[in-house]
Amino acid sequence: MVHLIFVCKYRKHLLVPFGTQIKELMFEIAEENDFEIMEMEVDKDHVHLLVNYNPTQSILEIVRLLKQVSTYRLWRTNDNHRYLQKHFWKERTFWSDGYFACSIGNVSKAIIEKYIQNQG
Repeated sequence: MVHLIFVCKYRKHLLVPFGTQIKELMFEIAEENDFEIMEMEVDKDHVHLLVNYNPTQSILEIVRLLKQVSTYRLWRTNDNHRYLQKHFWKERTFWSDGYFACSIGNVSKAIIEKYIQNQG
């Protein structure tokens, strides 16, 4: 398992209006690509995820799928593009370039789940 954190581009507080949609999109992407999101919580400008994945998948592949596909789908859902264009007028983006990833080797799953639940 891995603990991931993604941050909105420019630390914009876009997860206030889009937090529920992002959660739904992330769960869909995980189901489609054969990994499981054990716990997820959104704050104003970042999201925490606890992901259980197969050893054949790389963390980079999971991050790429979650960030790229969620951005693509978010821009094309409903009239989200009208709102997002006001924040990102040059490019269709949502997430910052980097991410935090930490395998949970020495810490129990319960402690990480509790930490993620207390975010936001």
